[in-house]
Amino acid sequence: MRELRIHGRGGQGAVIASKLLAAAFFHEGRSVQSFPAFGVERRGAPVTAFLRISDGPIRLRCEVTNPDDIVVLDPTLLGAVDVAAGLKPGGMALVNSAEPPGAYPALDGFRVVTVDASAIARRHGLGSKTQPIVNTAILGAFATASGLVSLESVLEAIREEVPMQTDANVAAAEEAAAAVAAPREAVHA
Repeated sequence: MRELRIHGRGGQGAVIASKLLAAAFFHEGRSVQSFPAFGVERRGAPVTAFLRISDGPIRLRCEVTNPDDIVVLDPTLLGAVDVAAGLKPGGMALVNSAEPPGAYPALDGFRVVTVDASAIARRHGLGSKTQPIVNTAILGAFATASGLVSLESVLEAIREEVPMQTDANVAAAEEAAAAVAAPREAVHA
């Protein structure tokens, strides 16, 4: 079983990202489990979504505390929340950022990948200029960076599950998949 935790802020699409990624893995014949956890429901508040993927049944029914990978939709969360808590050694941290992977020393010991999903979302008119919705872009980057799910499965999930601006969301995922910054190898301290 592989476990993933997605960190975002209300309005960025973390919960939908988890559902879309679950649909993509399901298209590939995997068992999936996707669910959110959030406190005060308001735009901008921290939100966490969880995803489990397995080739067999998933019987666990709890939050993901030791993820194999994390996805961070808002880099300001790195200073506000311990997004790497429990992340397995050598795990991947995909961060929505225009900065290179080395700009995040707090993530040393992990495989850090960055992509400017905010700029990509803005270019495709997803959300507003000040509050872009980055979920589909980050999923395209996740497919490429992780190698766990095909980009085509992610695009298929977007086409099936995203009724508004479907073409723009697909294009954002494709652009982010192509733009993923070269990952920094895990550094063990």
